[in-house]
Amino acid sequence: MREETEEHRFSVSARNGSKKLRSLGPVPSLEEYVRPDWWRHLFNSLYLKTDADVVDDQNITRKEVDFFVTILELRSEDAILDLCCGQGRHSLELARRGFTKVYGLDRSHYLIQKARQQARKEGLNVQFKEGDARKLPYPADSFDVVLILGNSFGYFESVQDDLRVLQEVQRVLKPGGKIFIDVADGEYLKSHFQPRSWEWIGKKQFVLRERSLSADGQRLISREIITHVESGVIADQFYAERLYSRENLCAFLEESGFQDIICHGSRSSESTRCQDLGMMERRIFLSARVCKPVSIERPTKSKKTRLKIAVLLGDPHQPDPIKPNTVFDEDDLYTVQSLKSALSGLSDYSFVYLDRHTTFVHDLMKLRGKVDLVFNLCDEGFGNDARKELHIPALLEILGLPYTGSSPQCLAYCYDKSLVRGIAKEMGIPVPRAFLIKSDDFTFNLPFNFPVILKPNFGDSSFGITQKSVATNMDDFVEAVSEIRGKFGYDKPILVEEFLTGKDLSLGIIGNPPESYQVLPLTEEDYSALAPGLPPICGYEAKWLPDSPYSKVTSTPCTLDEETEKVIVESSLKLFERLECRDYARFDWRLDKDGHPYLLEVNPNPGWCWDGHLAKMASFAGLSYQEMLHAILKASLQRLGKK
Repeated sequence: MREETEEHRFSVSARNGSKKLRSLGPVPSLEEYVRPDWWRHLFNSLYLKTDADVVDDQNITRKEVDFFVTILELRSEDAILDLCCGQGRHSLELARRGFTKVYGLDRSHYLIQKARQQARKEGLNVQFKEGDARKLPYPADSFDVVLILGNSFGYFESVQDDLRVLQEVQRVLKPGGKIFIDVADGEYLKSHFQPRSWEWIGKKQFVLRERSLSADGQRLISREIITHVESGVIADQFYAERLYSRENLCAFLEESGFQDIICHGSRSSESTRCQDLGMMERRIFLSARVCKPVSIERPTKSKKTRLKIAVLLGDPHQPDPIKPNTVFDEDDLYTVQSLKSALSGLSDYSFVYLDRHTTFVHDLMKLRGKVDLVFNLCDEGFGNDARKELHIPALLEILGLPYTGSSPQCLAYCYDKSLVRGIAKEMGIPVPRAFLIKSDDFTFNLPFNFPVILKPNFGDSSFGITQKSVATNMDDFVEAVSEIRGKFGYDKPILVEEFLTGKDLSLGIIGNPPESYQVLPLTEEDYSALAPGLPPICGYEAKWLPDSPYSKVTSTPCTLDEETEKVIVESSLKLFERLECRDYARFDWRLDKDGHPYLLEVNPNPGWCWDGHLAKMASFAGLSYQEMLHAILKASLQRLGKK
């Protein structure tokens, strides 16, 4: 029972569409069902409905901004960080009032996207970023004011984590800078919380709430069962917030280096629904000033000093079994030249290129201590052997050279498609039904119906996947196995998946969740130009054979319903962290005939070429090829603490 709740507890709907989400029913202890990282999942579109009477009311927001602007004597030129900003309601209101240096940070991808959309819609200059409040992605002495509003303090499992938030605020504030905290009145709530309540949150939706104190009496545990009158339970979710008193908060602020602490009283929240306000029922308002000298950061390179980057590439002097005719042709040379041309426009860097693998070790040893970073674009693998792609970062680690992209362990994980499927299933991420054919199997029994798609379990760049890989009967199946083993010379296990007939999707991520990253727009493969009868797949023919009918396949921006896109984005971010991807990655998904998403593959260090999938996604986000490459470099340098 507990295992099932891990998968469904924070789900907005049953993802596979085959069964409705059910409530857990009565539980003996609310605290038992609270995940330590509940805050990663709760703040989505449902949050904006359950708490809309406070967090989505413009009149309430204006009054709150009036209040702290007056208290803090804010000036239009002050640099202001709205920490845990949610959908940016306070940040946007400040920008509307003429404040020109407003920044918002929140862990919720959904809420940050909402904030960015609203800023674009109104033409407001607010810089929103996803990130963790315990590790702020800003230099020391960056802000005049940091705001923690709307009861956004006390979410973490550990008190020490809450203290780290205040210490980070102290770090990023300028000497004499101010903090303003709006947080639940813990002492009041301990004796006044409502154990049970319910209220309408729309014409057809209502929320049931249960609450209890934690075993140590220091946190308020809440449960929300959100229900639609027609479709039933939408979510059954649990969360916990630490109950701080005024004295606790003052002590925390003093410990974190603040002085001149002022309590501006407490007040009850307003609500148009006039029903259950929960943690927002009674709030405390505190301000304080940071007491510190100007921070002395470690010396950074002069702007005139360019960072030295070594770029590693495939070896054009050796055969490459994946490429047609096993050689680097004119298209490959043009791709490399396009890369060099784009990188040459980055004035803050100087580049040296290494592509002769027979001297790799010697050449890299000579670069130790002479380069700031290795840009690892050798996705062909050492000696152009795809199975040895992980050997490149392994060599770099042995030599002590910092590099872009994923580690050997991550590349090893993701090279095994079946292994990634198993990890995804363990995380509750949907994958198509599948089974493996061993290299010595010559008789086959399918545990599910045709159509199916066959692919080498080990490999990338669509190696071994052609139009013949999609089988609709046993004769096709046997021929597909024969082609993979014979034509492609593949003698390892073959993965057989049910063939999904919905949209063929990819999602790119540049950066390093959860601190700093960008989710690129979803792309869809457009198969409309294919001749009837050709299976809609983006395989070897589409990527490597320009005279193939599949050369007509194009990638286009894809718009999905909010819930489907949310599943894809959040699942991809979870996998990015679980598999320890770094700096950039691509995730391939496909919808079934009913529109439900299923993970196909994870691609760390995905193709970097000017016309590849990642570059196309970046272009849909408004990034040029050069800007995409620069974003990968910056992500790596930031991860390594070099920028």
